[in-house]
Amino acid sequence: MLDINLQTPKDIRLDVATRAKERRLALNISQKELAERSGVSLGSVKRFESNGLISLSSLLEIALVLGRLQDFDALLAAPASPASLFAPEPKKRLRSGRRKP
Repeated sequence: MLDINLQTPKDIRLDVATRAKERRLALNISQKELAERSGVSLGSVKRFESNGLISLSSLLEIALVLGRLQDFDALLAAPASPASLFAPEPKKRLRSGRRKP
């Protein structure tokens, strides 16, 4: 497998689709059954498995049926960074009052 930094979004999209299909087959679920259980159209399931194209909400519904919804929890999560004693304190946003006419 290539280093993640060398993969294009298309490569990752196709890899996710392949892994979802493998998971579906391992669970012995047909495309039709996956569509019915997830509420995603059969056409969308087929399109996803063939070229990785799908809406985020449909992907999450499929992941729920496949038992992999928790994998999305860390997606774009803020990295835990240790507090620095030398970092400047964040400035508080001051709200302006109503201006008098």
